[in-house]
Amino acid sequence: MSSKNDPAEDVESLQEAEAVFRDVRGRMFGIAYRMLGSVSEAEDILQEVWIRWQTYDRSKVQNAQAFLATTTTRLAINVLQSARVRRETYVGPWLPEPVDTSSDPALGAERGEALEVAVLMLLEKLTPTERAAYVLRQAFDYPYEQIAEIIGQTNANVRQLVSRARKHLAAEKRASVAADEHQRFLTAFVAAAQTGNVAALEELFAQDVVSYADGGGAVRASKFPVVGVHRVAKYIHAFADTFWSGATVEQVETNGRAAVRLYRDGDVFAVVTVGVNADGIDRVLWMMNPSKLSAVAA
Repeated sequence: MSSKNDPAEDVESLQEAEAVFRDVRGRMFGIAYRMLGSVSEAEDILQEVWIRWQTYDRSKVQNAQAFLATTTTRLAINVLQSARVRRETYVGPWLPEPVDTSSDPALGAERGEALEVAVLMLLEKLTPTERAAYVLRQAFDYPYEQIAEIIGQTNANVRQLVSRARKHLAAEKRASVAADEHQRFLTAFVAAAQTGNVAALEELFAQDVVSYADGGGAVRASKFPVVGVHRVAKYIHAFADTFWSGATVEQVETNGRAAVRLYRDGDVFAVVTVGVNADGIDRVLWMMNPSKLSAVAA
């Protein structure tokens, strides 16, 4: 760090610190978002990392990128531990906060792994350290030795954490279809949902389709997942008139996949997307919690 007696050197040092932080900001956000499934919580972590970085004795830091990644990950582990308690009392299904990957390509630039909503939902079942190890390894290709330093574990433990996480996800993760096929199903789903066409919806659904609606208790939404072809189709038919009435439907890319953003009177009130596998649509995801729509409202 520069001398406290030289303001010019202090300003120059802070400018250098800001440039370094800006260069790796995309990666830090990518780590924090994948850890937490929340844009707002990830942004809060980055604010805290910046405060620590600008006030730290940076002359002692040999590798700035490693320091910033470590600080981000450890803060995310702490936040995730407390977030778990809050999510246990969440009203209705909890869904990850959607992020607009078309306007923030850096988020998925290195690897799209652990970015899709369905995968983020599965990551919720891992321990915070398992999730950190998995994200750093699978999404950002960190060496095991560096992950061990970041999360304060031995190399052998990190390998076990990543292995356990992979096995857990492999047991439940479904193979996604190609992007153009996903878009085709989403377009057909929106058309059928807008008219409440039960027969058309049933044709699109896999047998074990599940509908999740995240209203967070702030807006009216189903407090329980709806399961099964006929039940989900009838459920969508029941509210078609009110939900889609007066809505402007706009295509958007969230979490690396096609979605639709719904406006009414100029305000975004929902983001809707689907999960698609070889059998058809297996997940319908309705994000309606107003506090989770700000990142895709622009």
